[in-house]
Amino acid sequence: MAAAAECDVVMAATEPELLDDEEAKREAETFKEQGNAYYAKKDYNEAYNYYTKAIDICPKNASYYGNRAATLMMLGKFREALGDAQQSVRLDDSFVRGHLREGKCHLSLGNAMAACRSFQRALELDHKNAQAQQEFKNANAVMEYEKIAETDFEKRDFRKVVFCMDRALEFAPACHRFKILKAECLAMLGRYPEAQSVASDILRMDSTNADALYVRGLCLYYEDCIEKAVQFFVQALRMAPDHEKACIACRNAKALKAKKEDGNKAFKEGNYKLAYELYTEALGIDPNNIKTNAKLYCNRGTVNSKLRKLDDAIEDCTNAVKLDDTYIKAYLRRAQCYMDTEQYEEAVRDYEKVYQTEKTKEHKQLLKNAQLELKKSKRKDYYKILGVDKNASEDEIKKAYRKRALMHHPDRHSGASAEVQKEEEKKFKEVGEAFTILSDPKKKTRYDSGQDLDEEGMNMGDFDPNNIFKAFFGGPGGFSFEASGPGSFFFQFG
Repeated sequence: MAAAAECDVVMAATEPELLDDEEAKREAETFKEQGNAYYAKKDYNEAYNYYTKAIDICPKNASYYGNRAATLMMLGKFREALGDAQQSVRLDDSFVRGHLREGKCHLSLGNAMAACRSFQRALELDHKNAQAQQEFKNANAVMEYEKIAETDFEKRDFRKVVFCMDRALEFAPACHRFKILKAECLAMLGRYPEAQSVASDILRMDSTNADALYVRGLCLYYEDCIEKAVQFFVQALRMAPDHEKACIACRNAKALKAKKEDGNKAFKEGNYKLAYELYTEALGIDPNNIKTNAKLYCNRGTVNSKLRKLDDAIEDCTNAVKLDDTYIKAYLRRAQCYMDTEQYEEAVRDYEKVYQTEKTKEHKQLLKNAQLELKKSKRKDYYKILGVDKNASEDEIKKAYRKRALMHHPDRHSGASAEVQKEEEKKFKEVGEAFTILSDPKKKTRYDSGQDLDEEGMNMGDFDPNNIFKAFFGGPGGFSFEASGPGSFFFQFG
C-alpha cells in the first residue's frame, strides 16, 4: 500500500493556462509541497488539508487528486480515496499512479474485478511496472478465493469459507462483504464472540449496515437469546426490507420461541403428551440452532421420563449432549434415567462428567450414590433371588424362602440329570444365602447400604444351606420329600 500511496511530486501535463493564473498555480504548488512534507512525516490529516487547498485552487490538476487519494488510503478511507483516484485518471488517463491507486482502492473495498481493469490499464501504460504486475496477481487471487468461498458456503463447509475470507481480507481489508461472510460462517461454527466482534466493528463504522445487524442477531439467536435476536433481525429488516436471510431467521426465531414456551406451559400443567408434541415440532424448525435444540431435546427427554419412556428419554438426552457437550442439565437427566433403568456404569460416567465440571456437594452426593448402586449391582441380588421387593416385610421374606427352598431342594431333583441337579443345588444355596442375610436385621442393613458382607464374620464362602433349611423346617427328621406318583412329590413333616 505504501508504494501505491506514494505522493507525486512531478505535475502531470496540463492545458496552457492564462498568464494571470501563474500566481494561483504557484500558490497551489506551495500547498502541494507542504502536503508532501506532512505526508512524509505521516501526518496524514494535515497532508489532506493542504492537498485539498491545492485542489481548491487548481481543480484540474491530476497529481493533486492523486496525492490526496494516497493520503486518504493511508487514513484507511478507501471509498473517499477511490473518488479522488478516479478523478485523477479522468483528468489524465496516462497517469499510471492514478490507475494503481484506483485499482488498490477497488481491491481494498473487495471489488477485485474492477481492480483488475485498473491494473491492466496501468500495465498498458507501463508493461514493466512491478507493482502493477503484483497487484494484478493479488486481485486475481481474491477473485479465486471468492469463487471457492461461494462453492464451500453452499456445501456448508464454513471453516473453509472462513479460511478463504481471511486470505481475501489480507488484500481487501476494507471489504464489508467479506467480513460479513466470515462473521456469518463463524456464527454457523459456534464461534459467536469472534462473529460478534466482526459485526460490531462494521456497525461502529456504519450503524445501518443490515448485514452486520443480521449477523449480530444470528449470534444471539444461536446462543438461545431469541428475544434479543428478534430485535436485531427486525432492525436489519427496517434497513433492508428485502433482506432474505434476516427475514427467514426472524420467522424461525419467533416460531421457536412460541413453540418452546407453549411446550413449557403444557409441561407445567402436566399435559406431557402435548408438551412432547410441541417440543418435537420446535425441533423441526431450525436444525442449525444447536443450543436451543439441545435444550429442546433435554426438555423432551424430561417429558419422556415423566411418561416412563426411559429409553426414549435417554436417547433425547444423548442427542442434547451431542449438540452441546457442556450441557450439565442433560447429563443429569440422562444419569437419572440410567439409574432408573439400573444402568449404573453409564450413570456413574455421567455423574463423573458433571462433577468434574461443577464440583458441588449435590453433584458429589449423586456420584457417590451411583457408585454405591454400581457396587451393589455387582453382588448377588438377594431380593431378586427370593423374588421379593426391596421393601418386603419379614413375613414376606419367610414365605418367599419357604417357596424357593422347597422348589430348589436337591432331594426334589434327585431323579434329574447331573446338570440339572448341579444347577438346582446352586439355586438352593443362593436361596439360603439370601434368607440368611435378609432375615437378619443387622446383615440386611449392611447389605442394603452396600457394605461388604465378608466383614465381621459374614463370609458366605463356607455357608451350608442345609443348616438353614433344617432350622427353618424344624430340625433333623422334621421334613422329607417322597414320591406320590409318576413325576411328583409331596412334603412330609414329622
